[in-house]
Amino acid sequence: MVMKQRELKPETLAKAASMLKAIAHPVRISIIRFLEHGKKKTVTEIHTNLGIEQAMASHHLVILKDRGVLASKREGKNTWYFLKHESLSYLLKCISDCCEEE
Repeated sequence: MVMKQRELKPETLAKAASMLKAIAHPVRISIIRFLEHGKKKTVTEIHTNLGIEQAMASHHLVILKDRGVLASKREGKNTWYFLKHESLSYLLKCISDCCEEE
């Protein structure tokens, strides 16, 4: 199957590169994987599940949110983080498949 390639605007390419740079860190990949399938988690749930310090989790969440990878919603005392684009899960799956040894 041949897919027709569409022309991407320079602004779109710059945003895509920025998102990919933000994702390109082991902790951030772990955060994204933890938030797959529509999961919404607090920073406490994220740092506890990943076994990292809360400050480190917060630092990486800010980067992912600033680059448009994650979104958040404040409810009372908690801020819930979730994937802004669920299709990023597929991107990570493809990269993971490419990294597996044959």
